[in-house]
Amino acid sequence: MPPSGTEPGTRPSGTVRPGGAPERDDVLVDAVVRAVEVTGAHAASVFLISRDRRSLVLSAVCGTPPSLLGGWQRIPVSGAIPVAVAYRSGRTVHLAGADETMRRFPQLAMALPYSFGSASVRVKAGESVFGAMAVVWAAGPEGEGLSKAQRRRLRATADRLGASLARLEERGALGESDAVSAPLVVPVRSAPAVRVGLFDWNLDTGALVADDELCAIFGIDPGEFDGRAATLAAKIDDAGLPGFRSAARTAVEEGHVLAHGLRIRDGGGDRTVALWGRVPETPDGRRMRSHLVGAVLDSGTGMAAVEAIERLTDGFFALAPDGRVTYANHGLERLLRVRQDELLGRRPWDVLPWLADPVYEDRYRAAMISQQPVSFLARRPPDQWLVFSLHPGSQGMTGWAARVRGSVPADAGPGAPVAEEVAAGASSPPVAPRLGTLYRVLQLGSALTEAVTARGVCEVVAEQLLPAFGGRRMALYVVTERRLHLLLQRGYRKGFLDRFEGSTLRRGLPASDALISGAPVFIESRDEFARAYPGIHPSESGSAAFLPLIASSRPVGACVLGFDGAHRFLGDERDLLTALGGVIAHALQRARLYDAEFAVAHGLQDALLPHRLPTLPDVRVTGRYLPGTRGMDIGGDWYDVIPTRDGVALVVGDVEGHNVAAAAVMGQLRSAVRAFATAGHQPGDVISSTNRLLLDLDPGPLASCCYVRLHPGSGVARVVLAGHCPPLLRRPGGYTEALDLPCGPLLGAADVDRYPESDLHFPPGSILALYTDGLVERRGSDVATGIDRLRASLAHVRAGSLEELADKLLLDARQSPSRMDDIALLLCEYAPAERR
Repeated sequence: MPPSGTEPGTRPSGTVRPGGAPERDDVLVDAVVRAVEVTGAHAASVFLISRDRRSLVLSAVCGTPPSLLGGWQRIPVSGAIPVAVAYRSGRTVHLAGADETMRRFPQLAMALPYSFGSASVRVKAGESVFGAMAVVWAAGPEGEGLSKAQRRRLRATADRLGASLARLEERGALGESDAVSAPLVVPVRSAPAVRVGLFDWNLDTGALVADDELCAIFGIDPGEFDGRAATLAAKIDDAGLPGFRSAARTAVEEGHVLAHGLRIRDGGGDRTVALWGRVPETPDGRRMRSHLVGAVLDSGTGMAAVEAIERLTDGFFALAPDGRVTYANHGLERLLRVRQDELLGRRPWDVLPWLADPVYEDRYRAAMISQQPVSFLARRPPDQWLVFSLHPGSQGMTGWAARVRGSVPADAGPGAPVAEEVAAGASSPPVAPRLGTLYRVLQLGSALTEAVTARGVCEVVAEQLLPAFGGRRMALYVVTERRLHLLLQRGYRKGFLDRFEGSTLRRGLPASDALISGAPVFIESRDEFARAYPGIHPSESGSAAFLPLIASSRPVGACVLGFDGAHRFLGDERDLLTALGGVIAHALQRARLYDAEFAVAHGLQDALLPHRLPTLPDVRVTGRYLPGTRGMDIGGDWYDVIPTRDGVALVVGDVEGHNVAAAAVMGQLRSAVRAFATAGHQPGDVISSTNRLLLDLDPGPLASCCYVRLHPGSGVARVVLAGHCPPLLRRPGGYTEALDLPCGPLLGAADVDRYPESDLHFPPGSILALYTDGLVERRGSDVATGIDRLRASLAHVRAGSLEELADKLLLDARQSPSRMDDIALLLCEYAPAERR
């Protein structure tokens, strides 16, 4: 493996994982908050390199919830995205505004088509590169971006973070990767909206102990406060003072909580604060009748503002940065026809079905990312149009909603942006084109890049396409040998599509006609369907679009989108659906190639691994292989049991990588080890010869291996390790240890004349465990801890057979839904005949 800090883009083995290590979390939080403060940006994020050094993983954000970033929470290191370029090159990537972003990074601009500026810098310490940091700000009309001083301070903040991460790594406190934990989310710092001051008042003596905040609320310098209640009373409005004194005496005498409003003189005017107090108790439970302790709350003008908003008939609301409603006045409750308790703590588009169209969430996303106000139209069923206006800030968003009085143009679509005069109440709102639909197309394209299998592509299309165009049914077909086969359908009743399964590409079927002509077929009513295809019973849909999926001039499949009732396909919508057909076709073609490669790879690996281990005298063996649960689910781990001239050879190895190439190299190494072992070579020579073979595969991957040659008659074994985990030995009494044996370098790393050999004696009844690192690596802990965990399991697990023992040792690994690495396990029990 490459040494730490040898080149940009590499990381040492102890890479980082978002979340889980308190010290690392602290430095990440400090970094993103500081980045916002030194640049004046409204959001900052830190991406750390994953354990496999292929991805940058979102680890901490400030000011922007991760949900707004969509599919950008894990970025390939090789990607054409600013943070990836900054990570690879070490240069600051500064994008002053939307125009520069579109010119230099069109993929980013298409996925996030909003007006914003950004800057990305590398996070490093010396030669070690840990990741990248980015900040985002609202792009101004001039598009000047950050000043040189701000960029310099951003780089200094990133270097400071890199130095902190390096210190944690030196102490072993950095932890491991990977991207399964949620990133840290930090709000932007702001001045407290409410001030709270504490007091302890002795009513008999008039002495009062007050903290600094209480003194500040009353406009008194804490250093000059004389500790007398009368000094604070002098600041209270004369008209309200007698009532307050009476309420305080009553609270003390009757033992109830005091809640009282006070008017405080503040320069030329007055300010209202709330005082809360109670009578404390002695340790034995008696009330201290001469004392009152409590707090003074100064909410400024906040409560008055809330009361004023509640008196308005229009709707006003506040959204948290992640879109959840934090406040809604009664006007909004009446306007939306939904109770406040149903809205609070939830996103509006999750509560109200008529706001579930993704275009509305996109309007919120546009305002939050660009930090620019946004206004748009929405239709509340059956026919009431509402205008919404969103005004973003670093802490969230304030919104306003009202009825649109007057007519709305017939071509107004959901989420259509409106001009300022409409937001102010104009009777005839001019409507811009349906840009939200275009954004949804871009989002579909972005989501399809994440889909790997054909099934995954179908799921993405169904989830994105139906709400984007208001469809109720969808069917996705694939072409195989000029026949249509259904991959996935949504909304059709069971069995309705069976009659079309396996139909040939011929004229007379709408999907076939679309594929043969290469142009979509749009049916806008049942009558039109009956006229165009008289021999086919019309479907449950009143109208439908049949999109040909053609990639590289070859038919890939067809997508059918059905609507309830009649649906007019206007020119823009037809153009968008036509373009979508090409996007889906290429994604489906790529996914089918992946599925084919997946099948070949699994077939290759299944052929290379042993299907049956030999039956040997005096020795019992069993092996297990588990593929990873992410990616292509194949890898380079293998095990083997090889009868030799003077005993039996036990082998476990691991080739780096999780792809077809790794499986192919694994097959070559397994064959080489088997050939050298059966030829009678000594264990050290077997591994040395295999190493030279791997070096000849230029450029070959690295591999680790554990080779044990056991002589069953004597119980003596010779062990060779090549960069591999130490074997575990459980003795007959149950004592289990990780064998501390000399270890040579990884196979393929260097030309080694001879690997060190170690002698090992097997007591009758002992069990030897050989395994790969996928079994002992776990997120949040190091490999040594994992080896000790496996050792303890081997020592204490009770099993009636070697087969049962192997299954129990793999129980946790089988249940893991996100196992990154594959696993090989080989167990050998030494049971000589005389013992049996």
